[in-house]
Amino acid sequence: MNIMLTNPPSGVDIPAYTPIGNECELFETAWTRQLPLLLKGPTGCGKTRFVSHMAARLGLPLSTVSCHDDLAAADLTGRFLLKGGDTVWVDGPLTRAVRDGGICYLDEVVEARKDVAVVLHPLTDDRRILPLERTGEQLSAPPGFMLVVSYNPGYQNLLKTLKPSTRQRFVAIEFDFLPRDREIAVVAAESGLAEGLVVPLVELARRLRALKGHDLEEGVSTRLLVYCASLIDAGLPPKDAVRSAMIEPLTDEADVRAALLELAGAIIR
Repeated sequence: MNIMLTNPPSGVDIPAYTPIGNECELFETAWTRQLPLLLKGPTGCGKTRFVSHMAARLGLPLSTVSCHDDLAAADLTGRFLLKGGDTVWVDGPLTRAVRDGGICYLDEVVEARKDVAVVLHPLTDDRRILPLERTGEQLSAPPGFMLVVSYNPGYQNLLKTLKPSTRQRFVAIEFDFLPRDREIAVVAAESGLAEGLVVPLVELARRLRALKGHDLEEGVSTRLLVYCASLIDAGLPPKDAVRSAMIEPLTDEADVRAALLELAGAIIR
């Protein structure tokens, strides 16, 4: 069964997002067809912003869960808690989204414990159900429910990756950083810094990203670029802003940091 797209509620601000390709259309189609969605790409390239943008654009409530090593299935589905001397069941964010509709977004899903995948499997096939063993319920997801998960495949090790049996339950969209000119425009718009002053920051970021997998585990995210440009726009000297927002977050190794600062000094005047 298909469902109609909804217009954003009047007066609701839609988070700014600059598409790279047809990801917005893919998201809308996945939602209308009740298909789960997997977003993959480097840290800080806009995956979370994209989900917020699409939720607002479709007029859907959004529940975001930042996954971590200790996140278990019960944190998503719910648990019995003591309240006023009574034991009551309290829904987790996934269960609330299945009951009420809307988007449940699991950010960096591979960081969660392995039992989370077991809970997601029946929601990501034609059954679209969420069994709650502790309450004896079996919830059917309404047409307006959508599951979205994300992860950074370039940052995961062999112990933290999605199994093929899980990946193949999702429609997937691959993300990357914006092309140079678009990234300059986005950083300028979000920070308030003039585009001409943003240009060397983006050039430096692109040079640093080329070092990923060699001296660096991760490259400079667009998020860090916005932070750096915001500091400069507030009056901080560019070299200090670059060090604080683009170099220090990338490494704790003194020799690597020194090399990065030398590279930055050749680009940022």
